[in-house]
Amino acid sequence: MQAKTPSDSKTLMTDMVLPSETNPLNNLFGGELLARMDRASSIAARRHSRRITVTASVNHVAFNHAVPVGSVVTVEASVSRAFNSSMEVYLDVWMEDRFSGERTKANEAIYTFVAVDETGKPTKVPKLIPETELEKERFNGALRRKQLSLVLARKMKPSDATELRALFMGE
Repeated sequence: MQAKTPSDSKTLMTDMVLPSETNPLNNLFGGELLARMDRASSIAARRHSRRITVTASVNHVAFNHAVPVGSVVTVEASVSRAFNSSMEVYLDVWMEDRFSGERTKANEAIYTFVAVDETGKPTKVPKLIPETELEKERFNGALRRKQLSLVLARKMKPSDATELRALFMGE
């Protein structure tokens, strides 16, 4: 299985915020944005794995800025790390002001997807090779996030994090 880069999975989805997608303050509903992010991250995971992918978890979502009606929203997603059958997908959400055209980073999120076969059984995914400094930062952070998730789920003791790191890093 040939390793891939984050750019191989990069997915861009651009759309306009319509009045029917907004709350009483005329800002995009959080759930609408979550659905857009889920679709973009699903495409990114599928591009990386070339398999059916299912959402395993939404690890982090930061709603940093309200997105007003009429804004153009671009969701950028790419795989930040691949493990055995799971992939972390990092998303950046940009909004474009409808009057000035200025782009602002509005939100970000981290999703985890699992590649499965036709019967729903998890299947191996290609390794990921980060290229840019940002990709390397997100790649390294993904291992720490996975370890923390396992510790919080009581599937790993904090002292085992070193052993888990060696396993994932192939050491």
